[in-house]
Amino acid sequence: MRELYDVSASEHNPKWENMICRKEHIGRKENDIRSEFYRDYTRIINSRAYRRLKQKTQVFFATRNDHVCTRMEHVNNVLSISYGAAKYLGLNEELVMAIAVGHDLGHSPFGHSGERIIDRITKEYLKTDFWHEKNSLRVIDYSETIQNAWGQEENLNLTYAVRDGIVTHCGEIERKQLVPRTEYIELEDIKNASSVSPYTYEGCLVKAADIIAYLGRDIEDALRLKILNSQDISRLDEILKQYKKADEAMNNSTIINSLVTDLCFTSKKEHGICFSDEGFMILKKIKAFNYEYIYKNKRLRKYEEYAELIIQSLFDVLMSFYKEGDTLNYIKTEYSTIYPELASSFSDRLKKYSIMENRPDNLKNKMLYNLSSKEDYIIAVIDYISSMTDMYAKKLFDEITSF
Repeated sequence: MRELYDVSASEHNPKWENMICRKEHIGRKENDIRSEFYRDYTRIINSRAYRRLKQKTQVFFATRNDHVCTRMEHVNNVLSISYGAAKYLGLNEELVMAIAVGHDLGHSPFGHSGERIIDRITKEYLKTDFWHEKNSLRVIDYSETIQNAWGQEENLNLTYAVRDGIVTHCGEIERKQLVPRTEYIELEDIKNASSVSPYTYEGCLVKAADIIAYLGRDIEDALRLKILNSQDISRLDEILKQYKKADEAMNNSTIINSLVTDLCFTSKKEHGICFSDEGFMILKKIKAFNYEYIYKNKRLRKYEEYAELIIQSLFDVLMSFYKEGDTLNYIKTEYSTIYPELASSFSDRLKKYSIMENRPDNLKNKMLYNLSSKEDYIIAVIDYISSMTDMYAKKLFDEITSF
């Protein structure tokens, strides 16, 4: 136990000052009892972006079943797994809590289907790409705000270690070992998901917990929704039969327990957060099973077509709102009666984040858009759509397609 205590995120770590630094000074009350990372955790769970996760797709969109996993449940599953493992290994539990609950704040509506659709639009109009890890960093650095003790809206302003764990969290693990990098880098310069290792062992642990959390739970949901059948489960049981007790059922609990205990017993300071050869083989086989029988299921392909119709339609309508030099007034005069919810909601967002005179005194957040620039306006549209829940995107789509 506590194999990794000597390399944990604590004051004895030579990286400590880099780990706890923030972009800007943060106000503190005299009686604040929170650590740096627990402060980040509370800022995240009290943000509106976190609250929206309860209506964002994990895999299955807008089901009528209350027991199918949402994005919020997923991040809390990641928290549960990474917290228990961190406690066992001697890592900083508060840091893994903050990374875990914040790691998907930049996920688009409709899960990875929505992410692919927005990426295509972003490539076409901005000649860059959209991936949710990078967008999560943008959300926590620029888009998301929280009220301070004086009633002012300010950016989350999280520590470097939390921001780093969020942008490097991609759960598509291709190696059985995860070792943190030594370099302190500008996180905005990271070009691709999984191209950079986390800066901390805690970040590596959340990265591993992410894939453990979704593999078993996606199987459970697929069974509940009859995406999988008994023959498919027999295939899974065959994968796991050498890796679990004979009397254990093939379910989410068995998968998580098997992989978490393997990770905890195998991880060492000299080779990082790591699975055994057998554990990593099992993980890869379960992941391959999920892709073949769940993520590529033809029922999900039809859903992606539906998600594309909604996102593309919203993008096209919002692009029609643009009028150089007079966009806000144009939206108000031309569209407020036609699309009242869309016009009002988008205008409020532009007012909050655009460069303009006479901003309300309570807005202390960063200004992101110059509305004289069409490129900035396109970024604003993409930021707005990517922040939506599934249900809100569907609500706005219903508005623009109803008469």
